[in-house]
Amino acid sequence: MILEGVVTNVAAFGAFVDVGVHQDGLVHVSAMSRTFVKDPREVAKPGDIVKVKVLDVDAPRKRIGLTMRLDDAAEPRKPGQGRGDQMTRGQERFSRTPERKAEAGGALAAALAKAQSRRG
Repeated sequence: MILEGVVTNVAAFGAFVDVGVHQDGLVHVSAMSRTFVKDPREVAKPGDIVKVKVLDVDAPRKRIGLTMRLDDAAEPRKPGQGRGDQMTRGQERFSRTPERKAEAGGALAAALAKAQSRRG
């Protein structure tokens, strides 16, 4: 989808563009031009009106990936393939069952579990 938006901020890694939804989208510095961009402020300044193409929408992480190269193709994702669908290391740790928590805790957790089983 090609949209028109307003550049709200420019950082060393790219530009944030307001495309009319609740969250600004990011145009990464590598997606600002076909040629090498040393400083994104050379390409866009806050307040500029630019045309962007939506590459990626990551709803769980509230991120919108945009490009200013309008001929770039957006790669469709299959369900379960997106970055937002994966559990982080910390989420995985807390989603384990009590039995798996003892296994994952190593020797200390095993010793504590053994001591508790002797107690009661």
